Amino acid sequence: MKEILEILEKDARTTPQEIAKSVKKSVVTVKNTIKKLEKDGVILKYKTVLNRELIKDNNRAVRALIEVNIAPQRGHGFDHIAERIYRFPEVVSCYLLSGTYDLLLVVEGKDIQAVSSFVSERLATLDNVRGTVTHFLLKKYKEDGDVLKRAERDKRIAISF
Repeated sequence: MKEILEILEKDARTTPQEIAKSVKKSVVTVKNTIKKLEKDGVILKYKTVLNRELIKDNNRAVRALIEVNIAPQRGHGFDHIAERIYRFPEVVSCYLLSGTYDLLLVVEGKDIQAVSSFVSERLATLDNVRGTVTHFLLKKYKEDGDVLKRAERDKRIAISF
C-alpha cells in the first residue's frame, strides 16, 4: 500500500497497470487498493500542480504567507479559532505551528490591496487573534517536492568530426 501511495503522490496520472508492474501485483489488486484508499479518505483527491509563472494571465492572484498569533480557547485549544480562520475563502492553507506564531496561513487575493484588506478588516479583528505578520510571496522555486523551473535547452551547436 505504501508503494502505491508513493507512486500516486509523485504522479497521479500513473495508471493502475503501470503501478501493478512497478509493485509486482495484479492490476485488480492495485485498483482495489486505490478504491479502498479513496473510500477511507487516505487519498482525498487528485490535482494538477501548476507553474503559474508560465501562465500568461494579467489577472494573476497574489499569495501571501501570514503568521498569526492567537489565544487558544479553553476546552478547544487552537482548533475552534483555526476552523473559523480556514473557512475564509481567501485562506488556501492553514497550519498549526510550534514556535513564535501559532498558525501559518497561505492567503490568496486578486492583488496586494485585497490581501491587506483581508488581514486588517477580517483576520486581525477576530477576538482571539493577537497579531499577524504578512509575507508576500515573490517567487516559488520548489513546491511540494517539485522544482518549478523549466529545463533550459542546450543552445550550443552540435559539432561532429
